[in-house]
Amino acid sequence: MPMQSPASTLPGATTSDDNAVEALSTAHARSLDAVQGFRTMVEKAEPEFKPVAERFLSLHERHAAALANLLTSAGHSPDASGSFMGKVNELVVSARALFDEIDEDVMDQIRGGEEHILGALSEAAAATSGETSAAISWMLEELQTLLAETSDLD
Repeated sequence: MPMQSPASTLPGATTSDDNAVEALSTAHARSLDAVQGFRTMVEKAEPEFKPVAERFLSLHERHAAALANLLTSAGHSPDASGSFMGKVNELVVSARALFDEIDEDVMDQIRGGEEHILGALSEAAAATSGETSAAISWMLEELQTLLAETSDLD
């Protein structure tokens, strides 16, 4: 009996391509990185900007958990720590807080960082199929909606 690729165990998946698991892992790591940065941002944000940072944090926490569940369902152990970029995100936010306010002026930097996550989610949605792809597409739409809702800030 031929061995199945781990990607073929993704819920609703029809592909046997390991790229699906790799794409999911990348999207998960980038979501965790965002969580690390937004946790620091929420701690250091000016009172009027804190609700915006909290919305991004909540979204990324939910997405990271959902992506971890998809990976676990596929028989993989998701990395709980993200990547080196998570620490960089924390340091950048902390350094900025020392010299400047964490307020709506950071929105351009936030949008730039979110582009990396949008790209990872797009790749994961394209690499998977069925319910998995639909779930990731929903995450992509949620992030795009949040970015649109905060587009007036900067």
